[in-house]
Amino acid sequence: MARNPSIAIVGPGSLGSALAVSLRRAGYRIREVVAGESRASRTKAKELAARTGSHAVTRKNAELDADIIWFCVPDREIGRAALNLSAVTDWKGKMALHSSGVLGSEELDVLRGRGAAVASAHPLMTFVPGSRPSLAGVPFALEGDPAAIRVVRGIVLALEGEAFSISKQKKAAYHAWGAFTSPLLVAAMVTAEEVARAAGIDRTTARRRARPILEQTVRNYATLGPAGSFSGPLRRGDVATIAKHLQVLSKVPGAREVYLVLAKAALQHLPTKNADVLKKALRR
Repeated sequence: MARNPSIAIVGPGSLGSALAVSLRRAGYRIREVVAGESRASRTKAKELAARTGSHAVTRKNAELDADIIWFCVPDREIGRAALNLSAVTDWKGKMALHSSGVLGSEELDVLRGRGAAVASAHPLMTFVPGSRPSLAGVPFALEGDPAAIRVVRGIVLALEGEAFSISKQKKAAYHAWGAFTSPLLVAAMVTAEEVARAAGIDRTTARRRARPILEQTVRNYATLGPAGSFSGPLRRGDVATIAKHLQVLSKVPGAREVYLVLAKAALQHLPTKNADVLKKALRR
């Protein structure tokens, strides 16, 4: 295989777009962007193809003449997409990748059976419409055939990411960890917005005013670790303040329950004073 293998991206969504643009910048040729049948998907594919110097196609006219076919479709669609494209090209000597964080490379078994080396390569990063993050510094969890893993490690290195191996048995736990680091963090913050409203602060203002403490907390976590970045009434063992929190949060739907779950996690894993008294307060 060439030093920089050519790549086709299946799925022009947020992940596929970020990946294709980063790969192109790293010197990889993007040959095709394979869209779904919807008008929205075809439009995204055309826009991404224009950015990466490639061709926008659908299953009906895809050639899949690239060295690597990288599936960037939702988890539930990976197996079906692989099956639908299995007869398009000769898979011997090719590599097929998918980027699910929870599913293993066996989702591509139909292509493995046709001669492709297959692997899963999941970037631990959040991809949403309107944002196209850099992949520099991003960890990629790799699992699959050794031949495919070797090539993917080189690609991740070119992207300035960090490649590491994971067994398919550990992927569900790995992906749950990822859920805590981004989507569930957002869930906690949207609950915080509702609490801000109870304090007379609208959501937009709450996001702006929360930004400095959020950014500092993340910096502290990254440099000082969980214990070193943990502050507030739980760390101080301030039962009276926590009682006031619980009282006012009972008027904000769902907020008291979220607070209790996170506070109990803090008691279990983080330094706190008056732990026994706090446990009793959190049972009320």
